[in-house]
Amino acid sequence: MDRLAELELDAETKALEAPEDHKNELRLWLRLLTCSTLVETEMRRRLRDQFGVTLPRFDLMAQLERAPEGMTLGEVSKRMMVSNGNVTGLVDRLIESGHIVRNSPASDRRVQIIALTEAGRAEFAGMARQHEAWIAEMFAGLGVRDIETLLKTLGKLKASVQSAVRDGEA
Repeated sequence: MDRLAELELDAETKALEAPEDHKNELRLWLRLLTCSTLVETEMRRRLRDQFGVTLPRFDLMAQLERAPEGMTLGEVSKRMMVSNGNVTGLVDRLIESGHIVRNSPASDRRVQIIALTEAGRAEFAGMARQHEAWIAEMFAGLGVRDIETLLKTLGKLKASVQSAVRDGEA
């Protein structure tokens, strides 16, 4: 299926076909999901095509780039919002490729600390620069004011969702 056909079949488009069937909150959710999916799908393609790397590997390297001293597998799992099992497979592949190293501190051999290698850090820096340029390209249709407004509004949405989650847990 070509990219244009995929765009035409997204959930937001389907909701717009019968707007009376959908409340604005649902339509907003579908718009957010559509935008997120479009960006993520394109990022996955570009990272694969240009760097031969998957988005999860890029994300793991991004987490480690922010923690030069390294992180435990549990910390990485929590930050990436995935299971330890998912992280373990990614870590193994990135160790094999020479992008990260795994060590255990002498004080507790059960703990595993992973960190970017110098080569991994250098390669990630190039990927990160290109990733940022791609995002800027995709968001080029937005002005500075649009971006500021979206950041503020999405911040409110995030707080609203977090509040609803907390209330739902009570």
